[in-house]
Amino acid sequence: MAISVSLSIPFSSFFSSLNSSSSFFSLPKTIYSNTQCSEFSLKTERKTSWYRPLAVNCCSGDDLISNNANGRQHPLSSLAPFGVTMNENGKSHSSYKWRRVLLKVSGEALAGDQAQNIDPKITMAIAREVASVTRLGIEVAIVVGGGNIFRGSTWAGSSGLDRSSADYIGMLATVMNAIYLQATMESIGIPTRVQTAFRMSEVAEPYIRRRAIRHLEKGRVVIFAAGTGNPFFTTDTAAALRCAEINAEVVLKATNVDGVFDDDPRRNPNALLLDTLTYQDVTSKELSVMDMTAITLCQENNIPVVVFNINKEGNISKAIRGDGVGTFIGTPSNPETART
Repeated sequence: MAISVSLSIPFSSFFSSLNSSSSFFSLPKTIYSNTQCSEFSLKTERKTSWYRPLAVNCCSGDDLISNNANGRQHPLSSLAPFGVTMNENGKSHSSYKWRRVLLKVSGEALAGDQAQNIDPKITMAIAREVASVTRLGIEVAIVVGGGNIFRGSTWAGSSGLDRSSADYIGMLATVMNAIYLQATMESIGIPTRVQTAFRMSEVAEPYIRRRAIRHLEKGRVVIFAAGTGNPFFTTDTAAALRCAEINAEVVLKATNVDGVFDDDPRRNPNALLLDTLTYQDVTSKELSVMDMTAITLCQENNIPVVVFNINKEGNISKAIRGDGVGTFIGTPSNPETART
């Protein structure tokens, strides 16, 4: 394919015009940036003392330049990104199990070794894990807890503090965690929005379902803070609720343990890790995975839950791929089947 352009312009300003948006001259960037171009030459003839007619010849294969007229596209656009495979028809499909997920991060997980309320190494590890999957086109929303700063259910009744007031203080703690996590993510280039269940417009957006979904569609990470905005409801319930509202496909519950065990692994070293569970198993055995309101909401909306250890590198992306990390909680008929 050859392109020939003849112009009468000042020679000194020719190259600056290549990158300009001027209406009289425009070339696709591919022409002069692609290293596979076989010829690029300028031909000049003397006409006046400082104006010269210029001829630009650019020769390359038809496969190097996008042609909007006939609908052809650059062949690189058909290459699959990392984590995406091609089927026999040449169409791409992701090797990841879910495309929109909700990550629930407990306050205790953010505290790390408990030496301080928030461990910067933990938040940076979360940010890098989330970055690795958002670059693949996976949409990630996050619900954060506040137990590393203040847990309402623990403080209720102390010094005359009623449960509602204690829960509101706990909601404010989740906002602190959310803002810290947002700052960490944006420090490594991840566009992030914080939405709170009640208005705090100076520091975050109010929760608006459609706006949250739009942020996700644009590739931004959305952090939901302040729980549901109501006392007596945990952040686990907020995670299940937000997951259902934004049509996420799974709740990934990040904790400090490897999953759900048949006994407390801290007291019993012989406790066995359970690979799969049904919702009925969790409720009937009273397993401390999520509170009953949260697990019931997941069951009613057929939302699977994956419980895993956030402290192990790569576990977030493994959970999204469905690699069998941690414990999978799903429907009785087929716990391995994702929500449709």
